[in-house]
Amino acid sequence: MRTPRTLIRNGIVIPCEGGRTVYDPGSVLIEDGRIIAVGPVEQLDAAAADAVVVDATGHAVIPGLHNCHLHSGLLRGTAESKSLWDWLRDYVDPAHKALTPEIAEAASLLCYTESLRAGTTSVMDMWRFMEGSAEAADQVGIRATLVPYVADLPGYDYFESIESNRRLLESYRSHAGGRVRSWVGLEHLFYCSPEAFKAAAHLADEFDTGLHTHSSETIWEVQESLRRFGRRPVEEFFNRGILGPRTVVAHCVWLDDREIELLAQTGTSVAHCPCSNMKLSSGPARVVDMRSKGIAVGLGSDGEKENNNLDLLEEMKFASLLQKVTTLDPTTGDPWDVLAMATLDGARALGLDSTTGSLEPGKQADVVTVDLRRLHTTPLLHGPDFNATAHLVFSSGAADVDQVWVDGRLLVDGGEVLSVDTGQVRERAQAAAEDLFRRRADLAG
Repeated sequence: MRTPRTLIRNGIVIPCEGGRTVYDPGSVLIEDGRIIAVGPVEQLDAAAADAVVVDATGHAVIPGLHNCHLHSGLLRGTAESKSLWDWLRDYVDPAHKALTPEIAEAASLLCYTESLRAGTTSVMDMWRFMEGSAEAADQVGIRATLVPYVADLPGYDYFESIESNRRLLESYRSHAGGRVRSWVGLEHLFYCSPEAFKAAAHLADEFDTGLHTHSSETIWEVQESLRRFGRRPVEEFFNRGILGPRTVVAHCVWLDDREIELLAQTGTSVAHCPCSNMKLSSGPARVVDMRSKGIAVGLGSDGEKENNNLDLLEEMKFASLLQKVTTLDPTTGDPWDVLAMATLDGARALGLDSTTGSLEPGKQADVVTVDLRRLHTTPLLHGPDFNATAHLVFSSGAADVDQVWVDGRLLVDGGEVLSVDTGQVRERAQAAAEDLFRRRADLAG
């Protein structure tokens, strides 16, 4: 529950404010859902004599993590060892045909609960029947940006439409005090007509909101775009008028220099999904080149079916290692840079950096503590040998998350989710998945 004043005391405070500041030991003072002070222990002790004290000794205290590309779902462990387009055709799209609002809501409730438990306080979810997702996010207490799968080309009429996206915006443009919001979504270049792109851009302008889609995930996609349109995918996006500072494009694996320049010039952001890109053998994104051009690159888990978890601490490790192994440059994937991608850069990509993404006075209190007193995070060193940031990126995982606050509400304590009954969430998701698979089999005939 939210308390009037909370002092998260004596932790290893890493504000992620754009530099490499550390308060070790340090504290964070929260009041009425906002951060009011961050600094050394002694300084904040003097200002917080009446606060409820949370002992963070031996814990990293960091901003909540931002998952910039997620698909709710219930296919985990059932769609394995396929290339991207076979995987979509054989597993994912048939499940969309069988999906119902009730199943979709159960999937979102599961994925948002799992995310929160893992230290993720903000997700951008591309999914279906998202009125239920809005209610699930409200219930869990997570910060959520909801993006419907919109498709209109023949054969994809079971996805969302511009009209259903409009209805979502009319009802859930801003929900739960602004913590839950809706954007405009486009499934894919090959699922959507030029008219859908134009309508999506107009819809985003009309409702003053963002737009999210996928691009350049495989080499075949680039080749097919050149064959169909005479342009590479991001160039086609530019031609169709959807690039801009409120657009986030997922994957962006196979970009050439011109496409990177287009993203940079238009202020378009990227959601990098290293685990998904490796699992589906899509390839390595040019993260170093994109970041060097000033592009906001956040991290995404992608869906539970292609990851197979929603653990952004683990995702940070893979983001770093993938850069190192593909560039053959061990200096890339620096822990500080990768932590920035999961926090402030992710918030920047989602247009939330004035609200959250760092531990700074005035921002919403989205705070996570990670227990570094484990065997796999020993030795924990301070001073000139400081290694907590490296432990967060290379050694820690969801099981090490101890406490999570969103808007100053304590939602995870001692690794236990407080806002929902996780046993009931799991039981509901299990039943929904079994229903989904029965329905999919019936449709297959």
